[in-house]
Amino acid sequence: MAENLVEMRDLVKQFPVKGGLLQREIATVNAVAGVDLDIPKGEAIGLVGESGCGKTTLGRMLVRLLEPTSGTIKFDGDDITHVKGSKLKPFRRRMQFIFQDPYGSLDPRTQVGDSIAEGLRLHGVDSKDERHQRVTKMLELVGLRGAHAGRYPHEFSGGQRQRIGIARALVLNPDLVVADEPVSALDVSVQAQVLNLLKDLQSELNLTLLFVAHNLGVVEHISDKVAVMYLGRIVEMTDRESLYRQPLHPYTEALLSAIPIPDPDRPKNRQILDGEIPSPLNPPAGCHFHPRCPIAQEGICDVDVPRLAAADDNGDHLAACHLRTGDHQHLNRKIYTD
Repeated sequence: MAENLVEMRDLVKQFPVKGGLLQREIATVNAVAGVDLDIPKGEAIGLVGESGCGKTTLGRMLVRLLEPTSGTIKFDGDDITHVKGSKLKPFRRRMQFIFQDPYGSLDPRTQVGDSIAEGLRLHGVDSKDERHQRVTKMLELVGLRGAHAGRYPHEFSGGQRQRIGIARALVLNPDLVVADEPVSALDVSVQAQVLNLLKDLQSELNLTLLFVAHNLGVVEHISDKVAVMYLGRIVEMTDRESLYRQPLHPYTEALLSAIPIPDPDRPKNRQILDGEIPSPLNPPAGCHFHPRCPIAQEGICDVDVPRLAAADDNGDHLAACHLRTGDHQHLNRKIYTD
C-alpha cells in the first residue's frame, strides 16, 4: 500500500456573510464541513461534485491558498495547517495549482515564458539562462514549442493556454498538483487532448494529482480513486472501477446516470433528483442529501450525520449512507421506532 503524501483530517472551512450598514457578520457559509481525505504518493485522486459543493475550496486549502477554519493538513508527514510566511515557502515549491480559467490565470501583459519562469525566479532556482532552458523544455513537454515563450497569452487558443498553465505548475518539479477543473472551459475535442496530456505527465513524472471536476465522465479517464463530495462532505470514496461498477451512495448513482451515453439505442436510466441543492448557509440536519434522496427514511437520515464508513470487508469502499452501509445500527434504537 502506497504511503500517503497528503492527510486531511476533519477539515472545515467557513466563510462569514456580512450585511447591514456596519457590515456585521449575519451568517456563515459552511463550504467544507469536516472532510477526511488521504492522497497516496504517485496516485491520481478525482474529487467530484456539483457546483458549490466545496471541492475547489478543499483544493485551495490543501495548497494553502485558503486558511482552514479548523482541522489538520499533513503534507509528507509535516503539519502545514497553520504554517505561514518563510516556513511555508519550501512547501509551496512542492505543491502547485492548475487554475480552472485558462484566460484569467495568465497575466496578459507578461510573456508566457516569464509567467512559467516566475516560480523558478521566486524560489531562486538556477541562473537566468538555466531557467530559460527549463522553460523551453517544459513548453515542449506539454506539446508547445520553445519559441512560444516570447509570445503573449492573447496569441494562444484556450487549449494552448491551459497547456501553459500546466507547464507553469510543473516547472518546479512539484510532488503534488491540484488541478481545479482544468478542462471545463475547453471544447470537448480539446478536453481530450489536455486530459491525455495530464495522464501522460502524471505517469511520466510520478506526480501525485488531485483532479477536481464536476463531470464523472472526465474523472474516470484520469483517476485511480474517486471521492464524491456533496454540500461540504465526502459521501463516497473508492477505486475507480468499483465506483463506476457498483456505486453505493444515491447521490453517486444520480451523478453516474447523468453521464451522456454516445449510443442512441442503449437505454438511458436517468435519475432525476427532486428539489434544489440546499443552501450552505443553512444545510439540512442529519445527512445533507436526505431532502433529495429517493431512499431516505424519516427518523434516521434527517436526524443523525452519517459517517464515512466501510461498506465492504476490505474497507476499501467508503460511503456516508446509513442505509447502504448499515451504519444506522449504531444509532439509538428509539430514533426510528417512535
